[in-house]
Amino acid sequence: MAHALDTRTGRRRLSAVSHLRAALFSTLGLGLAMGGVTAGLPEAAHAAAPEACAALQAKYPDLKGKTLVNAINPHTPGYETIDPSDPTKYIGFDIDLGEAIGDCLGFKLTYKAVTFASLLTTLQAGQADIVISDIYATKERAKAADFITYLKVYDGVLVAKGNPKKITGIDLSLCGAVAAENTGYVEVPLIQALEAECKKAGKPAPEILLFDNNANCIQAILAGRADTYINDVNTVDGAVKAYPDKLDKATAVTLPYSVGIAVPRNNLAFRDAVMAALSALQQAGVQAELMKKWNLPADQLETPKLVLAD
Repeated sequence: MAHALDTRTGRRRLSAVSHLRAALFSTLGLGLAMGGVTAGLPEAAHAAAPEACAALQAKYPDLKGKTLVNAINPHTPGYETIDPSDPTKYIGFDIDLGEAIGDCLGFKLTYKAVTFASLLTTLQAGQADIVISDIYATKERAKAADFITYLKVYDGVLVAKGNPKKITGIDLSLCGAVAAENTGYVEVPLIQALEAECKKAGKPAPEILLFDNNANCIQAILAGRADTYINDVNTVDGAVKAYPDKLDKATAVTLPYSVGIAVPRNNLAFRDAVMAALSALQQAGVQAELMKKWNLPADQLETPKLVLAD
C-alpha cells in the first residue's frame, strides 16, 4: 500500500487507491481489501476476518472514522521506507500491517517520520498515536509504551565482503572492532558490555559509531568506517542482496526480544483493540500473506503478546 505526502501538513495521507481499498474492505471484506495479497488464502480466512473486524468496530466505536498518527523511522527497506519509485510515498510490511489494523478497526493512518531514538518520545509527547516501525519490545522500552508483539527477532551480523575482521557475533570477536549502530538500539548496550571482557582478555574494547538510521550504518561499512552492523536479520539480508560484491552476513544472533507495536501506556481500550485486530488478521492469514509479500520468513510470525513494564 502506498501513502502520498500531504505537502501542507508534511504528513502522509491515504492515496486514492488506499481509499478504494478501504471501501472494498468495508463492502466486500478484508481479503479483497488487501488486493491480490490474499490470493490463495483458505476460504475460511476470507470469511472470518471481516466478521471479526465488524465485531471489533462495534466493540470499539470511538476508533471508527478517526485518523491516527503512526510514528515511523522510514529507513528500513522491507519494513518501512520511502518508495524508491515515488518519494512522496511510504511502503513496507509495517506500513501494510498498520493499514490492515486500521481497516479492521475503522481508522485511517497518517505518518510522522522521526529518528529511531525519537519513536517512543514522540508517542509519549502525544505527537503520535501508535508506533509500528520494526522496534524491539523490551522491558526497558515498556517504561515508555505498552507493546503488542507480532514478529520474532533474529539479528544478523553485517560485515564487509569476506568478513576481514572474522567477526562471529556479539562476542570477543568484536574486541577492537568498530560497530555502526543506531542510537537507541538494544544492540548498543550489548556491545558496550563487552568492554570488560575484552579488557580481561588483553584486547581493546569495541568502538561504536552511532547513527540515526539503517542506511547510514550500512554506508559506514561500505565506506570502511565500520567493521560491522548488527541488526534485524532481514535488514542485514537485504543489505547483502543490495551490495552482493561488498557485504556479507557473518552469522545470525538470537536475541530475547520480539518486534512490537507500541501504544500509549494506560490506554487500555486502544491497546486491547489493536491487539484484538492483530489477532484477527493473524487468524485470517493476512499477516502471513503480508510477510510473504515482503519476503519475511514465515517462522518469524509471533502470536500477539503484551510486553509491559514491571
